[in-house]
Amino acid sequence: MSGQIRRFVLLGGAMLLLLAGVQAEDPKTAGIAGVVAAGTPIELVQEGFTFTEGTVGTPDGGLFFTDTQAKPTRMFRLDPRGAVHPLHQTQGMNGLAINAAGDLFGAEMYGKRIVRLDRDGQVTATITAGTPEHALVQPNDLIVDSRGGIYFTDPGTFDPKSTAPTYVFYFSREKTLQVVTDQIALPNGLTITPNGRTLVVDDTGSDTITAFDIRPNGTTSHQRVFAHLTGIPAGQNSGADGMAIDSDSRVYVTSRTGVQVFASSGAYLGTIVLPRVPANLAFSGPGKRFLYAAARQGLYRIRTLSKGVARPGK
Repeated sequence: MSGQIRRFVLLGGAMLLLLAGVQAEDPKTAGIAGVVAAGTPIELVQEGFTFTEGTVGTPDGGLFFTDTQAKPTRMFRLDPRGAVHPLHQTQGMNGLAINAAGDLFGAEMYGKRIVRLDRDGQVTATITAGTPEHALVQPNDLIVDSRGGIYFTDPGTFDPKSTAPTYVFYFSREKTLQVVTDQIALPNGLTITPNGRTLVVDDTGSDTITAFDIRPNGTTSHQRVFAHLTGIPAGQNSGADGMAIDSDSRVYVTSRTGVQVFASSGAYLGTIVLPRVPANLAFSGPGKRFLYAAARQGLYRIRTLSKGVARPGK
């Protein structure tokens, strides 16, 4: 950045790039009631990556994230002081999650497995690589429930010619792999509502966001449409990717238009437009009042009026 500081501002429905006197406007961007105030700077934490992903907040207000398309792929840790530390190389680590005990888990795409990691990003155990009936193709994102079970997505390779089935799975604390659904074209990001009763999953290939009821044993039922992404250009996929949820059960979904925000009812509230297309996001920082967004070559953050759920990770 050559010593220059970049600040991207939500102001009066426009995003202004304040760099060397240059202004770039986007009329779609504005404050969202209860979520983010108009005029709030979008801060560039660091750039120079290839494709940032996998954001998950840590209890000390820091963040783990990944660079999924670097060669080699690698994990990173943002400490509470704002310094970024490179961690271990990976086999395409994508989504990350933290359980109630503070253990770190990841979806290793090219390793075709869900893994446990230490704080340096070193894989310490394979949690599941699938079963003979359901071998994992390219697991993408994951979240741990209060029972210690793991919901995760496997959209495959994203090759439009692929005929491989795509899945949302649940790996229970009893170490059984269960299919949640194979009826989402490219399942990607997912989250759990603060009360633990609903699983929400997006679809990179369409504008549909799907919800499931969660039973006490972690199995699911009542698959239904939660919401539709808005403003997706005709003929293009939605680019729906990572998800986050706040303490008021508002759902945040990265898409090709920015971070789209939905009320707990599924009503569309607005979009946070970033300087780059976002791929994943997570609340962290003091009081979980900063929304961090992994967006291509950069990691960004924005102070929010909302706050993340009072649980480990996302």
